[in-house]
Amino acid sequence: MTSAETVRPKPRAFWADARFLLGIALIVASVAGVWIVVASARQTAPVFAAARTIVPGEIVEASDLHVVEVALGQSGDAYASPTSLEPGAVATRTIEAGELVPRTAMADAAAATTTTVVVRTVGDVSASVTTGSVVEVWAAPPGERGEYGTPRILVPSATVVAVSRDDAVVSGEDVSLELVIARADVAATLAALGDGSGLSVVPISGAAS
Repeated sequence: MTSAETVRPKPRAFWADARFLLGIALIVASVAGVWIVVASARQTAPVFAAARTIVPGEIVEASDLHVVEVALGQSGDAYASPTSLEPGAVATRTIEAGELVPRTAMADAAAATTTTVVVRTVGDVSASVTTGSVVEVWAAPPGERGEYGTPRILVPSATVVAVSRDDAVVSGEDVSLELVIARADVAATLAALGDGSGLSVVPISGAAS
């Protein structure tokens, strides 16, 4: 070879071009993935939120709910919406006012395992007992001369629907409560109401209201 001859550069290997193209493809895929995630996060769907505190066993009416638009992504199906709410559904747990309503927090009325009763206490009720509070119900059998015997737990766990105090009673001890109790406790509760037992309501320490 003479100095006058032109030295031709060696052609680049095919694998080097392929690696370059693969890198470009990965960058494009990464950008597209980020865009999809961002776009999905911006999409909202209508779901129900509780307009008031709803307690277990209550039939959930349209007036108890309001529709909110929220971005839930793939978890959207876990919440009740205008297209998924079945008429006559009942709450299976306490749903706080403003809380998004999980579909698991409601069930068909035929499957309900609770019911409501109204009881009147023989003493005042703690001011901490309000709608949604979880309480114990104690019963003391009637004795002689208007006294009561040793109290015992009648209902180990009940949820308060409403508390009503009679303002006409100076002592403030005439209190009636609407309670949600398990159906298994209904017979004993009705028996206590019928035999004149003295009923008391005690908030369960640490229970969510």
